[in-house]
Amino acid sequence: MQPLIDNARTFGQRPEEFAGLAKGQSPEVLFITCADSRVVPALITGARPGQLFELRTAGTIVPPYASEHPTGEAATIEYAVEVLRVQHIVVCGHSHCGAVGALVRGEDLDAVPAVRDWLRHAADEPDCSDKADPTVAEAVQSHVLTQLLRLRSYPCIEKRLHADELRLHGWYYEVHTGAVREHRSQTDTFEAL
Repeated sequence: MQPLIDNARTFGQRPEEFAGLAKGQSPEVLFITCADSRVVPALITGARPGQLFELRTAGTIVPPYASEHPTGEAATIEYAVEVLRVQHIVVCGHSHCGAVGALVRGEDLDAVPAVRDWLRHAADEPDCSDKADPTVAEAVQSHVLTQLLRLRSYPCIEKRLHADELRLHGWYYEVHTGAVREHRSQTDTFEAL
């Protein structure tokens, strides 16, 4: 913890670098990814403060849209799309994802009931031909595509997609190599950026 505290102390010693941020934010991208500590959107993309609006959830899960029972995730998505007018949404899954691995392997999560119940929002079990693969690459990539489909059911996203004002992107990040792959609809594969 001490190195983090030390950095936080020196971080605020350059106020001139941050003064412009007080005027507001206008990020171009909503970046949806896992809460996993190995996934750092600003590090992966090189983004500076104000460039990414982030939504981090256990397992990179986008919950179903339900206006009668709003969630913090739905509110974040709606705010990014309607108020901030982001032009792109990236759903970024990652290798070695514990949540997706638990889904694929059908792990008993009764000891963590909130996690168990949250993972039910994942929709279908992700496709995976090799359940022993520790990277769960195939399953995570399938899961990313499912979450992109889920996003399309949000009215604010459907409207902006129909108006050609928004683009959706599916990414897969390898925590063990740093490589990032993007889903290409033409080939239905994840390829290097």
